Amino acid sequence: MKVTFSAYQAVAEWKWDLPEDSDDTCGICRVEFEGTCSKCKYPGDDCPISDWLQSDSSQGKCPMCRRLFKEKTADVATPMTGQRQAMASQTPASETPARTPIQTPVGR
Repeated sequence: MKVTFSAYQAVAEWKWDLPEDSDDTCGICRVEFEGTCSKCKYPGDDCPISDWLQSDSSQGKCPMCRRLFKEKTADVATPMTGQRQAMASQTPASETPARTPIQTPVGR
């Protein structure tokens, strides 16, 4: 039996080949960072997407899950001196321990 195709539509699929427990890279640019949103894996301050978050077009929302970001100050100990200091980060109080500075979208 001979089959002749008159047309076809190719479909591509891709994914990041990372271990399931790997939460130390940005979900967008794949750069390593120190903290993420527990739901969408949005990165910390060192990611280039952070510039977008500061732009007017972002409307202060996460580029992946579109939830609003909220500034929160956390009390943390510095690794070099062990002294405690206030550190600003974007975290929701309900999802993140007070001593972990990370960026996290606020629930809707």
